[in-house]
Amino acid sequence: MAKHLSSDLATMFRICERAHQAFRRADASPHRGDVVAQGASGAQTEELDRLVENEVVSALETEGVDWNLVSEEIGRVERGGALTLVVDPVDGSHNALRRLPFATISLALGARDLAGVQAGMIHDLSRGTTYWAELGGGAFRDGERIRTRPWVPKQEVLFLNLGRHATPRTVGWASAGRRVRSLGCASLEIAMVAQGGADVYSFENDVEERNLRVTDIAAAYRILGEAGGGLANARFESIDRFPLSLDQRTSVLAWGDAAWKVQSQSGAAP
Repeated sequence: MAKHLSSDLATMFRICERAHQAFRRADASPHRGDVVAQGASGAQTEELDRLVENEVVSALETEGVDWNLVSEEIGRVERGGALTLVVDPVDGSHNALRRLPFATISLALGARDLAGVQAGMIHDLSRGTTYWAELGGGAFRDGERIRTRPWVPKQEVLFLNLGRHATPRTVGWASAGRRVRSLGCASLEIAMVAQGGADVYSFENDVEERNLRVTDIAAAYRILGEAGGGLANARFESIDRFPLSLDQRTSVLAWGDAAWKVQSQSGAAP
């Protein structure tokens, strides 16, 4: 597959392949869930995440690229380049540790902020499916062009982050949508909106510190945009200037059809 990709995407694809193999090795370990450190984001780092991230770092050295690195566990690593690779080694790590099939490795290459993301890639660690996009080049799943789907009122499929800290609006949408899913893997859920499998993804917690980091959304931001959708915060404010760093969090609304956004802002859609 890599021969059909640009040079940057081919490099990212090889990194994903190596990370996937590291994930498989780590998943077989009885210590995969052991807490081994506190990550740069402040969250606990399990052995599974650390081993996959280590493989990403090793792959960057092997590939000979000078990309800087922002990763959920190790933080920011300056490597002398103009571009930064934003990595979530295992998005959906709680799922992975319980062997639920909803986890990815998420890579985004760009500069400064989300608007500066040039390429994004999401690799499903269970199915082996790979989503990718480059700015201005469309979005793809395993080489096949993907597009979002038109919104049909009262026929929505919504991906919603639910649980103890979900906002009242999210709970309201859960009762109003035709179908509701909650997978616990932001990158994968947004990729599924991009491929037309669902209409909306929402992550809005009642405490800002429990919302998403750039590592969760940078790759999905580019893929969804190239597939015809859009992404903002829960107030429908642009997050194009959300920085490629770990020191901020944001709520997220991702949609496939702009008509849903218009109707939702008016209160006519869940």
